[in-house]
Amino acid sequence: MKRLTTPLLATLIVLLSMTTAQARETVNISLFTWPGYGFWFIAKEKDLAPDLNLNIQVIEDPYESFALMAAGRLDVSSSTVEYGPIAASEGTPIRLVAYTNPSYGVDKIIVRPGVESAQDLIGERVAVLEGGLTQIFMGIWLEDNGVSIDQVQFVNLIMDDAVGAMLSGQVAAAEFWEPFGSVLLENMPGARVVATSSEDYWIETALLGDGMYMGEAFLDRDPELATRAMEAYFDAVAFWKENPEEGNRIIARNLGLEIGDVEMVIGNTGQTQEGGIHIFNLDESARFMGVLEGDPPLGLSNGQIRDHWTLTSEWWERFGLVDTTLEPEAGIRFDVMERLVARGAP
Repeated sequence: MKRLTTPLLATLIVLLSMTTAQARETVNISLFTWPGYGFWFIAKEKDLAPDLNLNIQVIEDPYESFALMAAGRLDVSSSTVEYGPIAASEGTPIRLVAYTNPSYGVDKIIVRPGVESAQDLIGERVAVLEGGLTQIFMGIWLEDNGVSIDQVQFVNLIMDDAVGAMLSGQVAAAEFWEPFGSVLLENMPGARVVATSSEDYWIETALLGDGMYMGEAFLDRDPELATRAMEAYFDAVAFWKENPEEGNRIIARNLGLEIGDVEMVIGNTGQTQEGGIHIFNLDESARFMGVLEGDPPLGLSNGQIRDHWTLTSEWWERFGLVDTTLEPEAGIRFDVMERLVARGAP
């Protein structure tokens, strides 16, 4: 029997590698710099979906990601969970397919030195991400403290810019998630936190949280591929829960964050991070979405995504971003998770 020569063997290995790579189906994914989305990098780096090429892009403006999804240039995006009613109202072909984690103290409203109460913000500029949960968080806090949303000027800023605007005095208050809130507090003596998502209302409503979106074209073109993409994400969550230190290193490296910033948000034990977020595994997310029996953690209820949809829709009506509250099915697709749960994925 003849042995393969070294050059021939090397050529065969390269060809086999190319064939394997070509056999992978590409899924185009976007996220912004936030530890709660970094599980995609774990899925890619640990090759938890050997049949998929997870092409991950970091895009800091979620609305840019949604535009690319609508154009068919992205398949999946991890972002905050409130966009569904806006997309449905505008006829944008994007659907929420999973609620992935509720905030558990990571979100904060911070006011500049000299602001003693919400009343001091009347006529002032406050920084939020317009059309995002930060705007609703700020709106509820203001009105709970006697200030109408019409009595302040909302300024649309992403987190980095909001920190700079506070430090330069351009805005009097802003909503931040970590690590940006801590960065501001460290660099602005006298600034103070007036509300956090660790308070009962925010935990009970799960208003502040993250989700997974998919483009309708992607969902309809290849439902099985969409299901495998979701499976890759939740497999990465399962890996992280068993290997939080390694998972955190992967997330930090790929997002360009310090390991301490990652741990501040998702912890280092694989469990709920007080002052951070609670990462849903597949079963927890499926219960929140109402496609699996039983209640999710933190005192939340089965199918609570429907209440979440109604609450965010009502606030988007108040902010003039939607005309009316549509049914959840107008902006949520449950079929991807239903298929994944049915196959008994971990």
